Amino acid sequence: MIRVLVVDDDFMVARIHTRFVEQTDGFEVVGTAHTGADALRLVSELAPDLLLLDVHLPDESGLDVLSRLRAAGHRVAVVMVTAERGADAVRSALHGGAMQYLVKPFEQADLADRLHHVAAALGVLGALGGLEEGQADQAVIDQAFGAVPGRAAATALPKGLSRETAELVLSAMRERTEISASEAGELVGLSRVTARRYLEHFVDTAAAEVRLQYGTAGRPARRYRAR
Repeated sequence: MIRVLVVDDDFMVARIHTRFVEQTDGFEVVGTAHTGADALRLVSELAPDLLLLDVHLPDESGLDVLSRLRAAGHRVAVVMVTAERGADAVRSALHGGAMQYLVKPFEQADLADRLHHVAAALGVLGALGGLEEGQADQAVIDQAFGAVPGRAAATALPKGLSRETAELVLSAMRERTEISASEAGELVGLSRVTARRYLEHFVDTAAAEVRLQYGTAGRPARRYRAR
């Protein structure tokens, strides 16, 4: 069982998220916190495997909590669950090591999907700890970093594109059912044209697929989703 600590300033929302987690096979809630201070204390006391962390807390930002956990050496997995959609918050979560970012409100199935992705990643990380002589091959490393083996981040990038930014765009795409170049650019801090270059690279390497969305006039919009 993956042990989860739920952190949300709203008591009712925390209860709903607790119920969602407990409806997901393989997960159990070991505690709830409603402030950043309580979250930090309970992480130390309960040693959960996973933190469901809101951004907006009464005493400090959940992003600050994430930063303080990492600075203290805590390896707890973190899924941001928040109404915050700001690009700066998303970038901070990505750079801070959050494994998923889910925007409220959402259904139980949406959370369960993210939790299963986290469970798979934690399984790979656990396997890394048991490897002889601490060695891992590229396929295992790609799984640990959420890459598509032999594709996407493992594929040589076209000139002018960076691996670090590619990972950010790929992570942003994975957080959404579908995403446009404009939306990806806003989340990562790129121009629409540059974001589209990354997205089209993922399509070319079969790490993503594209769908044309037809409107009432003009060109159809290109919507991307990770495979």
